[in-house]
Amino acid sequence: MRIDPKTIENVSKELYIRALKILPPDVKRGFDTLAAKETSSTAQNVLGTMIKNISIAEATENLLCQDTGIPIYNVTIGRGVQFGEGDGTALKAALRKGCERATREHPLRSSIVHPLTRKNEHTSCGIGVPVIYIDHADAAEGVTVEMIPKGSGSENNSWLKMALPAEGVDAIKTFVVDCVLDAGGKTCPPTIIGVGIGGTADLCVHLAKIAATRALGTQCADPEGAKLETELSEAVNMLGVGPQGLGGDSTAFAVHVELAATHITMNPVAVNMQCHSARRASATITDAGVTYGF
Repeated sequence: MRIDPKTIENVSKELYIRALKILPPDVKRGFDTLAAKETSSTAQNVLGTMIKNISIAEATENLLCQDTGIPIYNVTIGRGVQFGEGDGTALKAALRKGCERATREHPLRSSIVHPLTRKNEHTSCGIGVPVIYIDHADAAEGVTVEMIPKGSGSENNSWLKMALPAEGVDAIKTFVVDCVLDAGGKTCPPTIIGVGIGGTADLCVHLAKIAATRALGTQCADPEGAKLETELSEAVNMLGVGPQGLGGDSTAFAVHVELAATHITMNPVAVNMQCHSARRASATITDAGVTYGF
């Protein structure tokens, strides 16, 4: 299968706009679930305001949040896929061009600046941005592109601890709870709390990001990880942080966990959060055309 880089560029542009304007159905269902269980009248009012904001934004085709975030593209490539006459470099260039076009042509606020000079090119791009992860899957047909705009309200609340193996799972639980308390209302809860466990320091943080941006209702593939998700989800919603940090039962939609094997003398654990506007959009490109989803 040969895919024209221009198709990738157009998909990249469309996904950025879609992700900023349309909240995934699983997150909307998550709001309904929390609202039905919430016992605090203040928290119920805050959740109601959030739900109304989502409805108005979508009805008027406005952004769900003014923060357009750091653009992240996750690409999964099936067997036998080629990109025009080029290779992976053509794919990356097309994704970047689409991201730039979305920002300039829509237009969107560019949130991306040089880390030292703070200069903004007004393209939502810069050194190493958009962030692009490329994976391959034998079973995949064509190419799937997922776009996640990760806002600073959530990304600023990220932590890594190189825990001692002897401290066991209790140390992981304590660390996650401490992180949720430290974040308070700064991540605009209710949140999706991503927890990465294992690997190296950098892999562990990446796993936490994958966990935080996973769809609600999904589970960790590892049974011990899935068990920990349930335990932590219950624990954090007993902390009383509540929507926007104003108190209540609805601190998090869920805690998601992703695991990797690690060294016998290490047990890294990372936490990365996604705010209540848990935005993402995806597209699958096959010979039949482009299919958009979440």
